[in-house]
Amino acid sequence: MLTFRKMHGLGNDFVVLDARAEPILLPEARIRLIGDRRRGIGFDQLLVLEPANDGSADVFMRIFNPDGSEAGACGNGTRCVAHLLMEETGTGSCIIETRRGLLSCRRVDDLVSVDMGEALLDWQDVPLAEAMDTLHLPIQEGPLSDPAAVGMGNPHCVFIVDDAEAPDLEALGPAVEHHPLFPERTNVEIMSVRPDGSLRLRVWERGAGITLACGSGTCATVVAAHRRGLVNARDAAVPVHVDGGMLEIQWRDDGHVIMTGPVSTSFTGEAAL
Repeated sequence: MLTFRKMHGLGNDFVVLDARAEPILLPEARIRLIGDRRRGIGFDQLLVLEPANDGSADVFMRIFNPDGSEAGACGNGTRCVAHLLMEETGTGSCIIETRRGLLSCRRVDDLVSVDMGEALLDWQDVPLAEAMDTLHLPIQEGPLSDPAAVGMGNPHCVFIVDDAEAPDLEALGPAVEHHPLFPERTNVEIMSVRPDGSLRLRVWERGAGITLACGSGTCATVVAAHRRGLVNARDAAVPVHVDGGMLEIQWRDDGHVIMTGPVSTSFTGEAAL
């Protein structure tokens, strides 16, 4: 029996497994079964808690997509795990180790904030398949063109449009995800600026499809918007409206991206998977 916790950040949902005391065998076929929303539990990402490798971290968090591939970053998932850890310890902060590095998290009133680290803007760090300006990529897919690339421990391709609701993301997302410029595939973001200066964002997640929210994608989108001159001064929090609600993103002068938003536990249980 698999003991699990189902959590979400603005509808971006996760299955959390605790492997700190005892390893959990997770071949790709089992990950796919757990992620199946009809035969398993269903998730946008599977989060596995393991003993930290770095002595300053509280836990190591491993991240899997529903197709069984491993991801390097998951912003909303990091905030969910941070909430669990802070509830366990009764503290207002924690450090989560991921493939991206150490992520500092803290409680802000009823919300959870995470320092997602520096945005990666060099083509090799995103990564892209060849050298080019990451602010303007030569990609055209239907009505989408001229995206920006940002790395947040995972690759992102951000399209800026007049109306984020208009493009057919379900049709366009897979083609962009598998574009040859992205050797590790990519997350796809479609963003527009609202009249009040906030951003509207829709996301196609690599290996998961359309999701109600994507933390790292929201961070990448705000960085791209700053670089294109679409939002105001650095260090100011930018509200971003995703399908599941709102996140606030701050791209600090030191290059770090801070994400703040709510987390929820949907249910806990055991499954014969």
